[in-house]
Amino acid sequence: MEHRDYFEDVYDVVRLVPAGRVTTYGAIAQYLSLRAGARMVGWAMNAAHGRDVPAHRVVNRIGVLSGKHFFGSPTAMQDLLAAEGVLVQDDRVVEFRKVLWDPTTELQ
Repeated sequence: MEHRDYFEDVYDVVRLVPAGRVTTYGAIAQYLSLRAGARMVGWAMNAAHGRDVPAHRVVNRIGVLSGKHFFGSPTAMQDLLAAEGVLVQDDRVVEFRKVLWDPTTELQ
């Protein structure tokens, strides 16, 4: 049951990420002070499909679409980001720092 609460907290933060921006597993974990860190956020994102959670906006710490294999097709995550104006090349967000949304600074 404890994991469920963590997952819901993660989903609440991910729902706040604006379209056209991305955040990282680690940034969410830091904001929520999750003991299991980025890995716990990754588990939550893997379980997020079928929910109202824009999981495509969560990438790894260097902007790589590390969770893309959970989206049903090899290009689905990239396609969702592209529809919001986020450029992706070779499975990595272009100009990553410009579109990075960090909940610790954005939600003050």
